[in-house]
Amino acid sequence: MEQVEMTGAPGGEPIRSRPIWLWPGVVAVALQWLAWLVLPIFIPAAALVGVLGGLVGGLAVVAWWAFFSRAPRTERWGAPALMVVSLAATSRLLDPSVATAGMGFLFFLYAIPVLSLAFVAWAVASRGLSDGRRQVTMVVTILLACVGWTLVRSDGMTGDGAAEFAWRWTPTPEERFLANVDPEPLRTTATARPASLRLTDAETDATTPSEWPGFRGPRRDSRVAGVRIETDWSRSPPVELWRRPVGPGVSSFAVHGDRFYTQEQRGDDEVVASYRLTTGEPVWRHQDLDRFWDSHAGAGPRSTPTLSGGRVYTLGATGILNVLDARDGAVVWSRQAAVDTDATAPGWGFASSPVVVDELVIVAVGGALAAYDRDTGDPRWVGPGPPGGENYSSPHLLMIDGVQQVLLMNTNGATSLDPASGTVLWEHAWRGAPIVQPAQIADGELVISTAGASGALGLRRLGVAHGHAGWTVEERWTSTGLKPYFNDFVVHEGQAFGFDGSILAGIDLNDGARMWKGGRYGHGQLLLLPDQDLLLVLTERGELALVEAVSDGFTELTRFQAIEGKTWNHPVLVGDVLLVRNDREMAAFRLPLAPSGQTSN
Repeated sequence: MEQVEMTGAPGGEPIRSRPIWLWPGVVAVALQWLAWLVLPIFIPAAALVGVLGGLVGGLAVVAWWAFFSRAPRTERWGAPALMVVSLAATSRLLDPSVATAGMGFLFFLYAIPVLSLAFVAWAVASRGLSDGRRQVTMVVTILLACVGWTLVRSDGMTGDGAAEFAWRWTPTPEERFLANVDPEPLRTTATARPASLRLTDAETDATTPSEWPGFRGPRRDSRVAGVRIETDWSRSPPVELWRRPVGPGVSSFAVHGDRFYTQEQRGDDEVVASYRLTTGEPVWRHQDLDRFWDSHAGAGPRSTPTLSGGRVYTLGATGILNVLDARDGAVVWSRQAAVDTDATAPGWGFASSPVVVDELVIVAVGGALAAYDRDTGDPRWVGPGPPGGENYSSPHLLMIDGVQQVLLMNTNGATSLDPASGTVLWEHAWRGAPIVQPAQIADGELVISTAGASGALGLRRLGVAHGHAGWTVEERWTSTGLKPYFNDFVVHEGQAFGFDGSILAGIDLNDGARMWKGGRYGHGQLLLLPDQDLLLVLTERGELALVEAVSDGFTELTRFQAIEGKTWNHPVLVGDVLLVRNDREMAAFRLPLAPSGQTSN
């Protein structure tokens, strides 16, 4: 029978003669927080170790308390039981943004370390109290550490899986945006526009090539040739042209003349919108009663409009395929691509940006390609895809050995099709969850990427050729030196540059060997300025940075805060005008051009 002494307790209540054995619990929770919170900050690649550290640390705290703490038996077994019940009950009362995040595990990944810390802190603070008061404060501590999570929501997650918490009762960024914008749709007839918004001849000329016709530029490679900018932004910083709020979405921009196009969410409406490049003024918007939301990226469309022949081609997050007149937003035709192909929207929504090939518009839905007549919207063909498959990359138009083809990355790997008929030309198996675009580095040589359940797997170089016996595909190498997740990479001078997790890296395309790794930019996006061996990086937190695209090491030249908040959308550079946006705002900057004759950074 455990001994107690009858003095020293407030109110005459007994206290224990054998003190609680505290140091194992303190050590366990300290190691838990080091692994869960501190380690991933300094070693981003250790994020999975941090997750496991948080969970294992919680088990260690429970084991210490149940078997080694010297607490009364009712407390030793009652506390873990109350923890389990409280966590389970709280999980049913959470805001959906917290309850569904991280495939339903985010709450536990956060709550268990917080509960462990609160419990150990209680054990230390209550060591001088009587058993009765300690038990009451123990119950209160456990309940508060769990129930407190019902007071918050998540406004999305970063690329490293960290939630962006806010109080549950505060307006969301989207609600604040909707409270300050015109709820009525803009007119879509040119005659109804004021003089300031009337179209110029260049804007109505469907034969004029678009400066930036869609996702990642004319060749979907984020390459901006023919532009040289000043790299000393302390002396000549970017000049803001305009800034305006925008509805949520991960869409980038398409640009033609003084008009640009993007997609966004406005309440229950999925929107395709046109704006002035020089002023940011809205010109028209098209609305569909449709809404997609997930707890990671939030609400809104995921793909980028495509411009071709005076029309705007868009794919919504649930599969609405629209073809609109670029001048006024009038509907040319519209299809439910998901219904046409019997596809189900993947967990992060349809994210494929359309590609126009001759008389067809081609989109990716459910891990397969689908083609429609460009003018009428009549379905032409649906390519093969994995049953229940999904993909987040876009169809990629290529020319290999003189044969035009469209390449799609899906859960099976790479599949190349004849755009006219949908016939499979060649395939390469590499199972995963591909998101980023492939890159063509030479005739028949490709670099592809895929991801796994816990993040990116790496890059692979393929040699593809067409001979008398048909198509051949050879794997040259597979590298983990550069592992793009949902952040596209660029190729330049026999090298590939991109995000390895949240850090930039460069690899040699001859053998896949890493050349350098450096800089912390979160899960951002980038553009290549090949004339200057320069990367223009848009960080996950809305900063612009210039980094040298060279083989001999990482060098950052400058940084500049452009927009605020999590930024996953691809930037666009047309001449000296840079467009950036996220799920809250968008802005245009005029970049200082390099003096004539300047040849180096």
